[in-house]
Amino acid sequence: MISKKSLSERDICTKYIQPALVKSGWDTLTQIREEVSFTDGRIYVKGNLTSRGKQKRADYILYHKPNIPIAIIEAKSNKLSINAGIQQGLNYAKILDIPSVYSSNGDGFYEHDRTCTDGQIEKNCHLMNSPRQKYCGNVTKNTKASQHQNKNVSHHKIISLTAQIENHVIINKSPSIAQ
Repeated sequence: MISKKSLSERDICTKYIQPALVKSGWDTLTQIREEVSFTDGRIYVKGNLTSRGKQKRADYILYHKPNIPIAIIEAKSNKLSINAGIQQGLNYAKILDIPSVYSSNGDGFYEHDRTCTDGQIEKNCHLMNSPRQKYCGNVTKNTKASQHQNKNVSHHKIISLTAQIENHVIINKSPSIAQ
């Protein structure tokens, strides 16, 4: 039997993160994008020579609807802790103005809610209770996503990304909200 610790980051995505997202109702065609590059990479100049640095690439971006991103998931190999990708995800979320960030090593999810002003900003979530879609009040306010918001969505029922933990009630139990 192969140890989870010997799996690559991509294997963790394929064998653990993607199935957890699908099981919790995310639509793979309309709500999940993998390995999303969003910069061309920094240009370095040395004398007359130029070179380009690495692109910034999010492992997953989750969407409420097309062009309305609501979360980033950064995956890491299982040799690292569950929250090892949270800082990288937060940096990407700041650039892209995305409200929720998750990190995972295949054992579970670590959540950071950038919109939280009171309460628990960060928390661990079990893998079986992967990032879930639920309604909550106006979480995409002041984000790029809110500028593209569909007018049929009430301002009081904007989609947020949170996780279901033991005593947490999921308000929206529909499997997919993409239209």
